[in-house]
Amino acid sequence: MTLPTLVLGFIISTLFGALFHLWRGGGAVRLLFYLILGWVGFWLGQGFASNLGWTFDKLGPIHIGTASFGSILFLLAGYWLSLVQVVRKQ
Repeated sequence: MTLPTLVLGFIISTLFGALFHLWRGGGAVRLLFYLILGWVGFWLGQGFASNLGWTFDKLGPIHIGTASFGSILFLLAGYWLSLVQVVRKQ
C-alpha cells in the first residue's frame, strides 16, 4: 500500500471513531477508545477483504465497504462491552 492510501484509510477510520463519539458522547478517554476501535476494525476489514480477493467495494486500493463494516462492527461491539458494570463483593 502506498502512503496516500494509508493516510486516506487513517482519515476515514478516524472519522468513524469521531462520529461514533459524537453520537454516544463521553470524555477524552472514550474518544481515544473509539478512535482505536475505528482504526483496528477498519484495517482488519481491509485485510479481510484483501485476503479474500474481493473487488466489488474498492475505492482505489482500499476496500471501503468491508473496511467500513469492520470499523462499525468494532465500534458497536466495543461500546456494548464497555457497558458492563463490575460489581465487587465485600
